[in-house]
Amino acid sequence: MHFIKNHITPDHLMYRRNHFAYQYVSKKAFALPVVGEVHQPAVFQYHDLLSLPAKTLQVVLECAGNKRSYFEPKVFGEQWKEGAISEGVWQGVPLRSLLAFTGVKKTAVEVVFDGYDFGTRTNMKGHFLYARSLPLEKALHPDTIIAYAYNGKPIPYKHGYPLRLIVPQWYAMASVKWLQKITVIDHTFQGPFQTVDYVYYPDEESDSGTPVTHMRVNSIIQYPLDWGRVNTGVHRIHGLAWSGIGAVTAAEISVNGGHSWHTASLQSTPEHPYGWSVWSYAWHATQTGVYKIMSRALDSAGNAQPLEAHWNTKGYGYNAVATVNVKVQ
Repeated sequence: MHFIKNHITPDHLMYRRNHFAYQYVSKKAFALPVVGEVHQPAVFQYHDLLSLPAKTLQVVLECAGNKRSYFEPKVFGEQWKEGAISEGVWQGVPLRSLLAFTGVKKTAVEVVFDGYDFGTRTNMKGHFLYARSLPLEKALHPDTIIAYAYNGKPIPYKHGYPLRLIVPQWYAMASVKWLQKITVIDHTFQGPFQTVDYVYYPDEESDSGTPVTHMRVNSIIQYPLDWGRVNTGVHRIHGLAWSGIGAVTAAEISVNGGHSWHTASLQSTPEHPYGWSVWSYAWHATQTGVYKIMSRALDSAGNAQPLEAHWNTKGYGYNAVATVNVKVQ
């Protein structure tokens, strides 16, 4: 992430995170059934989706475990630093368009999305599909889409080809890849990737917690690099900020370990409300020494990055202020 110079992440730099092995894409993958608590169950062919009115969205997708390696005490899981996040242009059909065609019964509560990827788990017996659900309100949001293109081309195979759910502003575990089936249900979904994983557990003894949903307000410092050396003079500190609730309204920078804060210049893109914002600050480094530089983002819902992240056993949602150490010589 430190070397991304524009808003769009090219295919080969987009991060990858799977729970199971990549699956063979058969002809069946080009048909998408919508069943369950609907009036007219239907199967939408790939070419049907391409012919429907499309929506194009520039969206940040962030793994819920992004920055997990910074939690103290340490937690098990992929030890991501800042790399499990990407922004790209997704094109597809609003899910609500498909549900308008099938009709949704009054008994509907949630919508379940099955992926083609499946396998075993270490903590449960049997084989499991990767499956997640959305509450009906989120499923019907006009910007929840069934995507078939990324950055103007068919979705790369390793990112969900041919069809992927895209849920803006939620952590990316919600954006189910290799979409196999959509089922409208009249109850709360209890799949393991909904009720066991992707839950904020406060401690090891807890068997219940808070579901992981919206991305937390967050930022990274792209320059200077951590433990880097710079000469005295003016340096452009810069980075990225994003939020899953509302929009980023400000980015603040400290060059003295949080004792004082300065407002950075913020380059937002209102036409792309689900993208990240670029911020920068001119730092006049006139004296030699070691400096702790910090960044924090604030959003329109009144959220700000905390000095310490909310610790949880799975290591999700790390969003403490970003920090780098720099030596001026």
